[in-house]
Amino acid sequence: MGEAADRRTIGHPGLGRVLVVIPTYNEADNVSRIVARVREAAPAVEILIADDNSPDGTGVIADALARTDPRVHVLHREGKQGLGTAYLAGFAWARQRGYDAVVEMDADGSHAPEDLPALLDAACDADVVIGSRWTRGARVVNWPLRRLVLSRCGNLYARLALGMPVSDATGGYRVYRSAALEAIDLESVRSQGYSFQVELSRLAHRAGVRIVEVPITFAQRERGTSKMSPLIVAEALWRITTWGLQDRRTAVRRGLHGTPDGQVRWP
Repeated sequence: MGEAADRRTIGHPGLGRVLVVIPTYNEADNVSRIVARVREAAPAVEILIADDNSPDGTGVIADALARTDPRVHVLHREGKQGLGTAYLAGFAWARQRGYDAVVEMDADGSHAPEDLPALLDAACDADVVIGSRWTRGARVVNWPLRRLVLSRCGNLYARLALGMPVSDATGGYRVYRSAALEAIDLESVRSQGYSFQVELSRLAHRAGVRIVEVPITFAQRERGTSKMSPLIVAEALWRITTWGLQDRRTAVRRGLHGTPDGQVRWP
């Protein structure tokens, strides 16, 4: 009883004030459901819906939710600017208002809010927590084979090319402590989609912050249309390759060498 009351009043114990950032574009069918599930799973967190002027009225629904719940906020953006810039805007919003941790969460229900307490618990002893689809104990539900193959292969390539000990670098269900966001060079981020998550993983790894992965249950969206496209995949492959080459050139200039498995270890 006491612990449950604390979670409702002071944020997450050991972590502090938490803001869940949910970017939206044409998610009218999902936004109310995902907000309700977050409020049920973690009643003390606050929610920021970052809407890219959705033509289907998502922003109007978000405003209605905010009027009836003081823990729900809305950031209206001028148009469809992409997932990466939505999260960066959410990070800035959170940092300006003194939140202790920021969560990335998709609006379509693929990131189960019921997993959020476990991620927040892990963040008490880590700087960045990734809700991982590809670590022991995780489940992926109703995903087509081509998406499974694309994700597994893309993450393997990112791990080898960038030398990161992360099994799900493209995963978008994350917790960042405010100190980690301060350590990461967010001003340098230019990518979107898959590559945005990989870029933040890379920057966090290079900044030396502690990254942990927590298994989640990941489900295919049931309503609305996926934003994934061949262009997003191509951008990710191009950027990962470019970063990998840059890192190796930097390692050579510093007199470092790759390990036998082809990875570069940073001091």
